[in-house]
Amino acid sequence: MRYLCLIYSNEAAEAQATPEETQALFAAYGAFEGEIAPTGKKLAGEALQPTSTATSVRVRDGKVSVTDGPFAETKEQLGGFYLLNCENLDEALEWAAKIPSAKTGTIEIRPIMEFDL
Repeated sequence: MRYLCLIYSNEAAEAQATPEETQALFAAYGAFEGEIAPTGKKLAGEALQPTSTATSVRVRDGKVSVTDGPFAETKEQLGGFYLLNCENLDEALEWAAKIPSAKTGTIEIRPIMEFDL
């Protein structure tokens, strides 16, 4: 089954990180990538640009509204994702706990809806 692991973290806190802290985080992600890559469990994964680059689109009563910024203001922002192919939720939880940002942020796991089309 496919699971989307949404990585939420505090952009403001990350912006205050020292170069050494940033380098350590990148190294931790490199180690995670090295662990998961040979398993074939990772289907996709990407980091996102900061929320300051976001644009939101809404359609209400047939009218399109485009605004700068994210959908909602929160303490943690969506910063990236991994799409995993796991046997079950327990396996997805194990991998999500290994994502480096789980130590300071939140990893939301969502099963992908499968449609027979």
